Amino acid sequence: MKIDFLLIGGGLAGTALGYRLIQAGKSIRILDQPQKNQSSRIAAGLYNPVTGRKMVKTWLADQLFPEIEPFYKEIEKKTGASFLRPETIYRPFISIEEQNEWMGNSSDEAFIPYIKQLVTESQSSHLHDPYGGVMLEKSGWLDIPTFLDAFKEQFSEYFSIENFTEEKLYFQDEMWHYGEWESPAVVFCNGVFAAQSSFFGFLPFAPVKGEILELKQEFCPQYIVNRGVFRVHLGNGIHRVGSTYTWHDLNIGPTERARNELLERLQGLINLPVEEVVSHKFGIRPATKDRKPFLGKHPSLSGVYIFNGFGAKGVSLVPYFSKMMEAYLLSSEPIMKEVDIARYFDYI
Repeated sequence: MKIDFLLIGGGLAGTALGYRLIQAGKSIRILDQPQKNQSSRIAAGLYNPVTGRKMVKTWLADQLFPEIEPFYKEIEKKTGASFLRPETIYRPFISIEEQNEWMGNSSDEAFIPYIKQLVTESQSSHLHDPYGGVMLEKSGWLDIPTFLDAFKEQFSEYFSIENFTEEKLYFQDEMWHYGEWESPAVVFCNGVFAAQSSFFGFLPFAPVKGEILELKQEFCPQYIVNRGVFRVHLGNGIHRVGSTYTWHDLNIGPTERARNELLERLQGLINLPVEEVVSHKFGIRPATKDRKPFLGKHPSLSGVYIFNGFGAKGVSLVPYFSKMMEAYLLSSEPIMKEVDIARYFDYI
């Protein structure tokens, strides 16, 4: 069966790009590998305009953040499901100097759209925030498993549930063939598995293992607390807490070291005991060496593309870059140099 695009991978990246192409009237097939979507499904799903230990404005925030909520809300409307959770993020200050710096940021036009409120006193006796903090807006989190499941149910005719076997993909008569499907274009959206591919193994992926906990604890504010760890209230006194970032230990499975690290960081943020650890999960994120995603066309093969490498910030990156990738695939509009895989062609 002839189709316009064959997408490898039905995680966050493949789903978002697939949606763009479907809305553009293109015939597609997403080869979904549910058990291999672990990175998407255990991700925190936060979208946060101020990140890092130094609390800096997220890269490309002014371009990325106007796309986030409209994109996911549109898919909510299409699917009838609820998975977007716009929510304030509270980032405590760690010093009076940082408090003063943010007093200056509050009048900076670059930060104004993202600051809901600055507070100079502790917000709760349960928080370690003696210097107050900044309440951020245009922020929140995406319930990624619900998003993926709702999309797959609504657009089931575009999915094939199977493990992708690269050896079965071949090029003949100007078309890529895989099983019953033939297409002029194949897009690799399959996370870290693209790093093991004969097509894109040359790209400098830098996989990161991340672990998160879900636990019971009192104190359920109407905001996400994020400093050292994030703490998202899921309801019924259950919170998601994360995340670790490990480049050296990519072994499969959660670790006691990560569990202890998360609990220790949480103790430094929330002045309450943990009643119970409900779950402990892990995923291998498809991060890249320069922390920028991979978009573009293979340097020599006809019709082979990649849309990948979104790492821990996939929820905030994917809406904007899926639009860019769609424009490239359908209209040959240029890809931003910072994310175009052509930046690595000199090293092949």
